[in-house]
Amino acid sequence: MKVLLLGVDGELGWPLALKLAKAGHEVIGVDNLSTRRMAYESGTDSVFPLPSPAERVMEAKRHLDVDINFIIGDITQPGLLKDLIRKFRPDAIVHFAEQRSAPYSMKDEEHAVFTIQNNLIGTMRLVYAVKEVDPTIHIVKMGTMGEYGTPNFDIPEDIEVEAEINGKRDRILVPRKGGSWYHWSKVFDTDVLYYANQLWGLTVTDIMQGPVYGTRTSEIVHESMRTRFDIDEAWGTVVNRFCAEAVIGHPLTVYGKGGQTRGFISLEDSVTAVKLLIEHPPDQGKYRVVNQFAEVYSVRQIAEMVREAAEKVGLGKVEVHHLENPRVEKEEHHYNPTRRILPSLGFRPTRTLRDEVPYMLEDLLPYKERIERFREGIPPKTTWR
Repeated sequence: MKVLLLGVDGELGWPLALKLAKAGHEVIGVDNLSTRRMAYESGTDSVFPLPSPAERVMEAKRHLDVDINFIIGDITQPGLLKDLIRKFRPDAIVHFAEQRSAPYSMKDEEHAVFTIQNNLIGTMRLVYAVKEVDPTIHIVKMGTMGEYGTPNFDIPEDIEVEAEINGKRDRILVPRKGGSWYHWSKVFDTDVLYYANQLWGLTVTDIMQGPVYGTRTSEIVHESMRTRFDIDEAWGTVVNRFCAEAVIGHPLTVYGKGGQTRGFISLEDSVTAVKLLIEHPPDQGKYRVVNQFAEVYSVRQIAEMVREAAEKVGLGKVEVHHLENPRVEKEEHHYNPTRRILPSLGFRPTRTLRDEVPYMLEDLLPYKERIERFREGIPPKTTWR
């Protein structure tokens, strides 16, 4: 297959490009390198130093003998996506090219406006490009389980559900309640793609993914092939952040009570699942929602796992500190999303959080000095209120 991968330079984009290319697919990656610039603006960077795009392509060729076409470009710009689709004629387009940080979107008015504009304009450009050039292309959009918030019902794996409102029954979109401007941008993405599907019959896989953890995939066989690994309050997911804190002896910073519960998935399993969904598209003209996670944990449970693993690998006693929660969110809640699509395609997670954390700590130890440089960016500074 030929895959146009938007956001190829990102934490998920690069390892997905490697996995697809290694499996024999033709990969054309697009990125404007904005995450590198935004992290620099925030005073931080990836723990694993990132090569330039040209160096990344060269290292992929050297170690995996694969060719990845890495194009620097901004998909929000008029005409870019149409030109790329006309030139390369992809079978599938993977949409990762968005501002992906909830805290970054909550910093102030300008960061909120940028997040909404950037994310929604890119998605609008995408649906119009596909509609006008080739409506048969399969759009694979990376969403988030955070679109739903923490409802007091089991989260279904559908775009619509049967509902009764004031005595009348109808099918409605599954209720969603974003927890940041970033999460609302992802809700709006779903609305845009669903409407494009209804209007023009576009084929869509909408992946609702939980937080990702991990330092490598099976294709990352050399240090020069690393994907980005963020640890600060804006860009670092909770598991990655806790592991970095443990490495430098910083207390694990649990927000509030730590009862916040989410579905987690390893980096390896995340990109494997996306590859599987690309290779097994829905029927033409269908809108498929996929809940993509492997295990459900609370923040407290994750902190305890990291604390125990740190002692086992010789990092000594690690403390856990509960901080005033900078976010507006439920800290104790029901959480039970449905999973049926990926298991029906034969997907089985290969990593567990408990087993993976010690490997993450060992991978981070050689970069302890670099983590220390970014220590000040770990505690929360952005507040929702």
